[in-house]
Amino acid sequence: MSEESAAKPRGGVLKWALWGAAAIGVAGVVYIIAQSATKPPESGVAHKTDVATSGPVMSSGSGAVATAPETHDVAKKLEHPADGQAPVAYAFKDADGKTLTAASFKGKVVVMNLWATWCGPCKVEMPTLAKLAQAYAGKPVEVVAVSIDKPDALEQAKAFIAQNAPLKLYNDPTGKLPFVLKPTAVGMPTTLILGKDGLERGRISGEADWAGDGAKKVIDKVLTE
Repeated sequence: MSEESAAKPRGGVLKWALWGAAAIGVAGVVYIIAQSATKPPESGVAHKTDVATSGPVMSSGSGAVATAPETHDVAKKLEHPADGQAPVAYAFKDADGKTLTAASFKGKVVVMNLWATWCGPCKVEMPTLAKLAQAYAGKPVEVVAVSIDKPDALEQAKAFIAQNAPLKLYNDPTGKLPFVLKPTAVGMPTTLILGKDGLERGRISGEADWAGDGAKKVIDKVLTE
């Protein structure tokens, strides 16, 4: 057999071997793609849940865990740092300049809200306080929104309250009311709930939804006490 005739079979074998290897490679790639499309993620991979429907975002890795937005439900945010105590007899004024204190509303359940025009969350929750006042119209419930704006911002405060009827303007021109509470207010807005006897029944720090069912449950409970 000549060298030329011996070389041809070897070349043919090599050619078919290369085509076979290529075919096996393509099949492997197809298999991997198919497996990836159907195989569930392995443990250790972060899983994300829709906050709006199913709760907080969870992660099984070492990163920070994101939580759902803070609830504004009154019943869930209600705290009791001074239950049974009479609020400090600190004077503030109504729209006519008359001097009042929290005790001026004794005989009613009082929702005393401390707010200011420079406080974004205060202004966001104010329409819900107006709805609360509307819901309890004719009942012994008084929503007392006390602005701690200084005199140079009083007209702005008046204009804002006028947009949230039936609320009335009350003002502490010194801005000290949040600091004389016992315990001191920890932020703005701060809202105190007083019973008909004038004693504190709870308070909320920060924005809340006063138009929700949680607020009605709290106010109705205090009304029966």
